[in-house]
Parts: sequence; structure tokens; C-alpha cells
Amino acid sequence: MEEKQLLKESTTHPVSKGECTLIKDQSFGGERPLFAIHDTRLENVTITEGESGIKCCQRIEADRCRFIGKYPWWHVDGSLITNCYFEVGSRSAIWYSNDMVMRDCIIDGPKFFREMRGLTLENVNITDADETFWRVSDLKVRNVKLHDGTYPFMFCENVDVDGLESDSKYVFQYVRNAVVRNAKIVTKDAFWETENVTIYDSLLDGEYLGWHSKNLRLVRCHIAGEQPLCYIDGVTLEDCTFDAASDRAFEDCTDIHAEIRGGITNIKNPISGSIVADSIGSVTIDENVKQPANCQITTRS
Repeated sequence: MEEKQLLKESTTHPVSKGECTLIKDQSFGGERPLFAIHDTRLENVTITEGESGIKCCQRIEADRCRFIGKYPWWHVDGSLITNCYFEVGSRSAIWYSNDMVMRDCIIDGPKFFREMRGLTLENVNITDADETFWRVSDLKVRNVKLHDGTYPFMFCENVDVDGLESDSKYVFQYVRNAVVRNAKIVTKDAFWETENVTIYDSLLDGEYLGWHSKNLRLVRCHIAGEQPLCYIDGVTLEDCTFDAASDRAFEDCTDIHAEIRGGITNIKNPISGSIVADSIGSVTIDENVKQPANCQITTRS
């Protein structure tokens, strides 16, 4: 392991608002090379092969750094990460770290951001979003791209998203208290088992949207994919549109308040509430409909 060079400078630390130690233009490898550092800024630093490069630390900044080895950023409280690159081998890179801001970064490794509180991402591209964002609370996402992988955002709470592109599968499962704006989500089985989620001005393209959720609200969204919005307790749609292939919608839903612009191909066995659309292709009410089976389904004249 190379010995780190510590350059004392009177530079302001954005995280702590005080002075910090600068480590610049160096590489570190092996196990835990920067263990328990604090009030430190890393510039153009490479964490090479090895494990747990930055661990059990406080108030750390990293700018223009490169992370190659496994688990490079665990148990760090107070972080600012900018213009950094996380290689494929940096899997499970950021866990158990609270109060973090990440901006203008590229992540090629899977399984990022677990068991965290107070995480903000701005202009971040995640190319392998497999099992990313698990059990994160107080999560803010701005202009983030997710590609590939399964189950991002599992068990997250207090989520604020504005600007998201994702083709990952099974996004936003078991999420509580979330607001999503300006998203393009092409997926499968999105927003399952959620509670208190509102989605604005977004494209939601995937099978089985929103199943088994509570208090799901969609505003000015376009919905594509088979069997959307089923088995929900409390679903509200305001000025939403449906793709022609979206059939068997609202099965076993209670407390529906749906204002649909344009047409909907098929509605199946809603339980209660009201659905209004410009046109409805067909309505299926059969022996499997659950009581009270009094949902009001109408078209605009």
C-alpha cells in the first residue's frame, strides 16, 4: 500500500464548513487504506483493487476520483462525491452511509446505495442498476438514468424524484411516501406493494403497474402495458391516458377516482369508486367481481 500524502491547506470543506485535509493525485489499494479518515477532500484519487477503501469515515469529499475495488465507501457519514467514476468491479460500493450528495458521476457497478438515510443524486448515470437503492430513506433524485438490472428502489421511504429514465425491471417495489415527476420508466411489475405514492407527468410502460398498492395517484401520466392498476386500495388518476394494449385495468380495485383522457381498451371487475373516460372499448363484470361491485363507469358525452 502506498503511503498517503497529506497536504494541509486552508480550504473550506463544504460538508463541515471548516478546514480539511487534502489528498491529491494518488492511488490506494489493498484493504481499508483510508480507514477512519475524517474532514478530508480527495482530488484525482484512485482506489484500486482491494476492499473497503474508504470505511468508517466522516465528512469526506471526493472530486474526479476513480473507484475500482469492491466496497469502497461504507459507513461514511457526511459525503460529497462529484465528477467521479465507479468501475464495474466496484460492486456494492456505497452502503450504510448517511447524509450524502452525489453529482455528475458515472456508475458501472451493481448493488449501490443500501441501508442509507439522506441521499441526494444529481446528474448521475447508473449503467447496471441491479439491486440499487435498497432501504434508503430521505432519497432525492434529480436527472438520473438507470439501465438494466432488477429491483431498484426496493423498500425506500420518503422519496423525491424529478427527472428519471429507467429501463430496469421491477422498479419501486415496497416504496412508501414517494413523489415522482418527469420520469420515463420502461419496466415490468413497477410500483408493487407501494403506499402513498404520487406520479406526475410521466411515461409508465410495463406490465402489471401498481398492483397491491395503497393510495396511488397518477397525474397527467401515460400508461402502457397489460393489466395496469389492479388490486389497489385507493387509486386516483387525473388527466391520464392509456395505450391501446392496456387492457383488464382496475381489477379488484377499491376507492377508484379515475379521470381518463382519450380511450381505455378494457376495464375489468372494479369494486368501488368511479371511472370516467372519453371512450371505453369494453367493460368486463363477471362472477368474480367482489362486493360491493358498485363502481360507476361512464363516458363523457
